[in-house]
Amino acid sequence: MTTPVGPATTTTTVAGPTGTLGSPTRLADDTAQGKTTIAASVVQKIAGIAAHEISGVYAMGGGVSRAFGAIRERIPGGGTGVTNIAGVQVEVGEKQAAIDLDLVVEYGASIVDLARAVRRNVITAVEAMTGLEVIEVNIAVNDIHLPELDDGTEVPLAPAPARVE
Repeated sequence: MTTPVGPATTTTTVAGPTGTLGSPTRLADDTAQGKTTIAASVVQKIAGIAAHEISGVYAMGGGVSRAFGAIRERIPGGGTGVTNIAGVQVEVGEKQAAIDLDLVVEYGASIVDLARAVRRNVITAVEAMTGLEVIEVNIAVNDIHLPELDDGTEVPLAPAPARVE
């Protein structure tokens, strides 16, 4: 993509092979004034923050990734880097990005409406901040967070009657 900018032009190219989140840089912007690269982890963080901004999203990631994330945050220096955005996976190419989100939603929220709002917010944030075209945002709802009592314990559910005596 070439866009005239005064006497120089802006060209978007790939800084390395297209792949998943482990690659260091994904998008490169070469101009006569210099080069800009965006790490895939940046796209991951933008998507995670944008998803958390929507009311009704309780947490990100499945149960195991949330548990490891909680442990990792307690270790000094363990809460930094690519792996601390649980529930967000990205694939970034030269001009496009695909994002997968694993969500835990609040009980009572309309999952369809919530997914629509999360998708819209993530696409808007990533495209505005990186210039990448977001081609898809896949959302998997893995759990529902139940309301809690004031003392921090979960609301007890009535036990199901025994089917076998």
